[in-house]
Amino acid sequence: MENNNIAVGLDIGTTKIVAMIGRKNEYGKVEILGIGKSKSLGVHRGVVNNITQTIQSIQQAIQDAETSSGVKIQDVVVGIAGQHIRSLQHSDYITRNDSEVVIDEDDIDRLCNQVHKLVMLPGEEIIHVLPQDFKVDGQAEVKEPIGMYGGRLEANFHVVVGQVSSIRNIGRCVKSAGIQLSGITLEPLASANAVLSQEEKEAGVALIDIGGGTTDLAIFKDGIIRHTAVIPFGGNVITEDIKEGCSIIEKQAELLKIKFGSAWPGENKDNEIVSIPGLRGREPKEITLKNLSKIIHARVVEIVEQVYLEIKNYGHEEQKKKLIAGIVLTGGGSQLRHLKQLVEYITGMDTRVGYPNEHLAGDSDSETTSPMYATAVGLVMNSLESKERSAHLKKSVSAEVGAETGDQTVAESSEEEMENTSDTPKERKRFFDKWAEKFKEFLDNAE
Repeated sequence: MENNNIAVGLDIGTTKIVAMIGRKNEYGKVEILGIGKSKSLGVHRGVVNNITQTIQSIQQAIQDAETSSGVKIQDVVVGIAGQHIRSLQHSDYITRNDSEVVIDEDDIDRLCNQVHKLVMLPGEEIIHVLPQDFKVDGQAEVKEPIGMYGGRLEANFHVVVGQVSSIRNIGRCVKSAGIQLSGITLEPLASANAVLSQEEKEAGVALIDIGGGTTDLAIFKDGIIRHTAVIPFGGNVITEDIKEGCSIIEKQAELLKIKFGSAWPGENKDNEIVSIPGLRGREPKEITLKNLSKIIHARVVEIVEQVYLEIKNYGHEEQKKKLIAGIVLTGGGSQLRHLKQLVEYITGMDTRVGYPNEHLAGDSDSETTSPMYATAVGLVMNSLESKERSAHLKKSVSAEVGAETGDQTVAESSEEEMENTSDTPKERKRFFDKWAEKFKEFLDNAE
């Protein structure tokens, strides 16, 4: 089997580690070849706190994926998230030497590199610099400044910042598990790729990915990511509350939440009771479902209100920044019964649960289309896209070289065309790729 068109996504979560192998079929849809899952030991709220256990969990997930697909895994794209990720808005400008020359990619590069010099807190590093909109000589709301004339180029940026040590620890674990790191992606961006449509991103949408240890938020408007946040609560806190409130062990609390849990206490009758076997020789415990949903409801309301606060901070209440497409819930925590209704009730925004099946081949089994695997599917998609892009670049470069030997002017004009048609998403990708390259280099040197 050709390994070039196969990509592997590794989602290192707080409750589970998922390795997913996929490739594009002839219709351009993603076909999942195999999936491996292991219990995540050594990760707390998206941050590695036990290297040895994390390496073992990664190896287990990789092994399962290889067994189920029959493909040997060499490299993976890994997702980064966790409570150390934060974002900020920043404006910056450059003055160009010659306003008679059109603005090109180098000017935008220079502007973005200037943002990279921002002073961060100790131990933090800028991961993503995402231009939102540009100003050329005071002319506002310029989406694409390349090709325009101007002396002063200004831009608003969305800057994503993370703890360097936490990200390096993840890289270390992947390398120690015996696999190459081919790329890094911010997890909310990966999930967004898997479950959101382009129309939603244009209209304005908030993606809420409820994981085990954290809840990730990504807000899109006009097709551009506008705000990201990581809230350090997730499904595990709900389980913890059930455990404490009902005086039962964690395993039983998790099962109760999945089988009988509901975010809306009103629907359970007082006489609905579930019996839980007692510990060794003790009497079984009886818990009313009404009490159970009251415990869940209290914690879920807290999580949703935190997220809604972030959405308000972005400025959703301003007419221009209104999120018309509302909210999309994904991640394992989004499968909680009546969560959609509760979110709509608290925020007053249209809500749906996002399944990563839009980009998957039609015969994908129901397990892979679960919201639980949204991030893993997104990572596979991102990896396939970047492989396609680099293959396409190689092709066009070799075509140019061929043209150069034949006709110099043809090569020049095609190069010019390529420069002019370079669209912003590619542009944005490149800044992050540079960072990822630097990061991989660091890991190789740290051997």
